Amino acid sequence: MSLKSVQGYILAAVAAAAYGTNPAFAIPLYEQGMNPNSVLLFRYAFGVVLLAGIMMARGMSLRIDRDQVGPTAILGILMALSSLTLFESYKYMNSGVASTLLFVYPIMVAVLMVFFFHEKFRFTIALCLVIMSCGLVLLMKPQGNQSISMYGCLLVMVSAITYALYIILVNVSRQIKSIPTTKLLFYVLCWGSLLFVVMIPLGSDLTCPVRGTGWINLVALAAIPTVLSLFCTTKAIHIIGSTPTAILGALEPVSAVVLSVVVLNQEITSREIFGGVLIVVATTLVIGDKAVERAILHVRKMFPKTRLK
Repeated sequence: MSLKSVQGYILAAVAAAAYGTNPAFAIPLYEQGMNPNSVLLFRYAFGVVLLAGIMMARGMSLRIDRDQVGPTAILGILMALSSLTLFESYKYMNSGVASTLLFVYPIMVAVLMVFFFHEKFRFTIALCLVIMSCGLVLLMKPQGNQSISMYGCLLVMVSAITYALYIILVNVSRQIKSIPTTKLLFYVLCWGSLLFVVMIPLGSDLTCPVRGTGWINLVALAAIPTVLSLFCTTKAIHIIGSTPTAILGALEPVSAVVLSVVVLNQEITSREIFGGVLIVVATTLVIGDKAVERAILHVRKMFPKTRLK
């Protein structure tokens, strides 16, 4: 495996861990009376300011070509829809369950890449998707006697498909690939912010944090699960492709469980440990897929098919 590939897998893992911090910053803002649309508007706006500062420090131009405007707008709307539906789902179901359910998107990415972009569906990809799905099922459990909201599940599925389409477009669009990552994210967040602005006259009240800790949470939302996670995701897609990046994203619920144990002193069950181990195994298969396929071919050669006479 080349050093560049290793870098791609590390970036994908960092992106997953960073994205897993979403509920930790968002839920306290809900408790202060903010609604999802307002949280995301501030999150994206602060992200735009942060990226603009980075671009100015690097002396980067804000200019993009005319044929890049449409693709960046589509990416921005897809990302905004994915964020809004996920954050809305936190109102109807446990945020941990919602974040875990979101990770059906690697399966969506793999299937869409096979059917619409003729990507080879390797045996190792199929195997790791099955293992990953089993792990996610074990991690997905409501708190106490809570039931899983069907409307909440629908919102998460919309979030998953829009995020899957975002990942695929980043991978296949020639116009997008030619834009530097920082500049691309700047325009994605700009276009995404417009969606949240439009939602205000349509009936979504603009709410603000009532305590200073809320503003800290908003800045953290902009920096960690937004700028850092999207930057690492975009770089990883360009290095290792859509499907491996999406599957490594399944490390997010594992990091969320570890975070809850280490930081919040929550208990972890044997079921959750086993689910986490399955996801780690699945992501390991993705990283070493070529070696695994060579091993499978070697085993097949050891047991050749016998012809019937």
